[in-house]
Amino acid sequence: MDFLKLIEQKRDGGELSHEAIADAVAGFADGTIPDYQMAAFLMAVQFQGMTLAETRALTLAMRDSGKVLQFPEDDRPLVDKHSTGGVGDKVSLPLAPLLACLGYRVPMISGRGLGITGGTLDKLESIPGFSTQLSAEQFVSQVQHIGVALGGQTAEIAPADKALYALRDVTGTVPSVPLITASILSKKLAENLDALVMDVKFGAAAFMRTRDDARALAKSIVTLATECGVQTTALISNMDTPLGRAAGNWLEVKESIACLEGNGPKDLEELVITCAAQLPGCDAERARAELASGRPRILFDKLLAAQGADLAAFESKLKQDVTAPIVRDFPASGKGYLARCDARIIGEVVRDLGGGRQTKDSEIQPDVGLDQMLKPGEAIDRPLCRIHATTEADADAAAERLAGAFEISDEPPNLEPLICEVL
Repeated sequence: MDFLKLIEQKRDGGELSHEAIADAVAGFADGTIPDYQMAAFLMAVQFQGMTLAETRALTLAMRDSGKVLQFPEDDRPLVDKHSTGGVGDKVSLPLAPLLACLGYRVPMISGRGLGITGGTLDKLESIPGFSTQLSAEQFVSQVQHIGVALGGQTAEIAPADKALYALRDVTGTVPSVPLITASILSKKLAENLDALVMDVKFGAAAFMRTRDDARALAKSIVTLATECGVQTTALISNMDTPLGRAAGNWLEVKESIACLEGNGPKDLEELVITCAAQLPGCDAERARAELASGRPRILFDKLLAAQGADLAAFESKLKQDVTAPIVRDFPASGKGYLARCDARIIGEVVRDLGGGRQTKDSEIQPDVGLDQMLKPGEAIDRPLCRIHATTEADADAAAERLAGAFEISDEPPNLEPLICEVL
């Protein structure tokens, strides 16, 4: 294959054949095509885009670079949910056991956080003993046995996607709708799903800053996934404000458990219920009743036990109000109402406290972050949030930065809805 010719063809706006794209992915996966040539190709796609046919070819080639999970015949549909990432977004943790209790099978392949967006795997790994490394066989067996498995992408699942994403991350070619679509769906199609719910976020801390950009990505994913036989719905949700009242890996696990026990923040519960209600055979009333039954909380413990968690240590840690060495309140500068809580600044503060990664090799501090955050529209009658840090110096730096994250007004602000659109 003359890959240089393909680079030039795409650079000049030409459309590539299914076979050419499949050969390119295979060549990159086996080392025949070097990084520098694939980087040039990705940049050409970044500027010229891809047709739906090209995106489909890329998605399927990435899926077929590894194993496709094979499940036994079963009346329970195979379903999953995927978020494009945000601050405080812990929806997957309560949603996965809820869906299993609703009669679905949930093979949820999740990712890690990079930058200011939190990763489901990092949250799960703040639980003592929990393992996110499951083979394809373990994934299938666990899903069949208890209805749900939560793990990371392995060398067996869409390995070409893993290699391509690592290259995109260091070549400025992440913000491309076709490349994002192919990356997400290659993994989801490898799960052999019947239905998928997408949560595509826009706003201050979202990958897509505007609602129009989020809609374009959502339409791309829904169109291609549906064409590939997966019933797909996309929510377009606002990420100007952190989701829930906590941001930081262990703090978000605690908030997820509160949600499963009926004590979680209303916006988190709204998004969990709405995601569940998009799946075939479910509605909001049924999802809300199942969440309130307590069964998803019990199943969450079964999930933890199945993946090696120390349940006694987990319960002990849950009972502790704080687990970070330094905890302090961040007071408000005045009275009135909270008008704004900037999710981007909140995410940057949590990252710099050690709760996120500056690089893919950064070591995560699981117990740091912010909790007890006031939400926009609420009267200021207590501190704006609480800082969890490893050192006094880190807490000082966080407090200094947080001064720009919160805005106070004399009157209650007009609030945008959390979920703005359903496609």
